[in-house]
Amino acid sequence: MRYPAIRSAVLLSALLFSIATLATAQQSQPTIKKVPMERTAANSGEEMFNTYCAVCHGKDAKGDGPAAAALKVPPADLTTLAARHNGKFPSDYVANVLRSGVSEAKAHGSKEMPIWGTLFGTTSEGSNAGNVALRIHNLTLYVESLQAK
Repeated sequence: MRYPAIRSAVLLSALLFSIATLATAQQSQPTIKKVPMERTAANSGEEMFNTYCAVCHGKDAKGDGPAAAALKVPPADLTTLAARHNGKFPSDYVANVLRSGVSEAKAHGSKEMPIWGTLFGTTSEGSNAGNVALRIHNLTLYVESLQAK
């Protein structure tokens, strides 16, 4: 008769432990707070990167920004783009991802990345296609400048 009581106590302890662990895991699950897009200078790739990209990719562009933990797939290390493309920075690819979003999730990592071309069209400059192109160009040049040597 002693064993069923011990067994019940062990099962009850395990159940309580599981519930406590699950509750803790749910509380510690990071979430991404969505806020309106901040205005930045179109001529500063660095300012745009720090405002729009660093939250996920990190200030050093290595994929370790403060929001990275909340994403299903970790953000790419942008400092290795050239190395991953036979030593040549893929300017067209980067500009296209910024302009139109990720067409193939495997190539970029995740479809969670915003489509910046659309968002840049909502800035105070309006949907001026030239301004959107300037932003994408300058942001692409800045990401190119971050490539590991």
